[in-house]
Amino acid sequence: MGLHPCVHVISDSLGDTACDVVLAAAGQFPEDSIAIARLPKVERIEQVEAYLEPKVAAAAPIAVFHTIVDEALRGQVVDLLARLRIPAVDLMGPAIGVLSVLTSLEPAGIPGVIHKTDDSYFHRIECMEYFVEHDDGRNADDLSGADIVLLGISRTSKTPLSMYLAFHGYHVANIPLALGMEPPASIFAVDPARIYGLLSTTSVIHDIRERRLNDELALAVAAAYADPAHIDAELDAARSLYRRLGCFVVRTDGKAVEESAAEIIAHLERIIAARASR
Repeated sequence: MGLHPCVHVISDSLGDTACDVVLAAAGQFPEDSIAIARLPKVERIEQVEAYLEPKVAAAAPIAVFHTIVDEALRGQVVDLLARLRIPAVDLMGPAIGVLSVLTSLEPAGIPGVIHKTDDSYFHRIECMEYFVEHDDGRNADDLSGADIVLLGISRTSKTPLSMYLAFHGYHVANIPLALGMEPPASIFAVDPARIYGLLSTTSVIHDIRERRLNDELALAVAAAYADPAHIDAELDAARSLYRRLGCFVVRTDGKAVEESAAEIIAHLERIIAARASR
């Protein structure tokens, strides 16, 4: 890794929680400016010492984010990091402490509890399978099992959004729209509250499509694909369909997948709550 700045994630479980936090924070800095490495399944302080001491000796610029549930081991890790003078963030200790005070209960001290295979885990797996079976217009003749249906022309983030929503427990189908092609008839039988039309700008779509057609032969064969006038026509046709369906429209340009997903989930929950209160 040389002298490239690196955040080391140390955990007595898998370290996924800490990695997510580091990735979120790293998003505020130039791409690839921070590397991430992890030491999972830590059971003894000796493992941490053996892992970190060579990196300190090499004078590498490092920091540690740790999620250690076991209180005794966490204390040893904190002491070691202080002795080695490594900048560190304890992501688990303060959170457990606050919840313990709040509930007046002692923590269980069991690593990896968030990853247990409960009903919600199997539900997420089922949703991921549904997404794979209904990605990019597959099996679009029957959308009755979909919680959410995403529509959009090429390069409006249909697949990444579907995958993200599926991971969060939604059965998602996505259907590509193209000029001169009618969407599947099944879409008109879906509750409009569950349909979300994705839109972006011509310039954003043009740039993405042009990068996809990165050689002269591809450009010659599919020149219209990245042509701004063609994209304009595709977007106009998509808007017309969204009006016919009466669906909610989501702009994906300039947004992270998480932002677009949050907008969709919030709208769907508002509809469900409003209907439940009637």
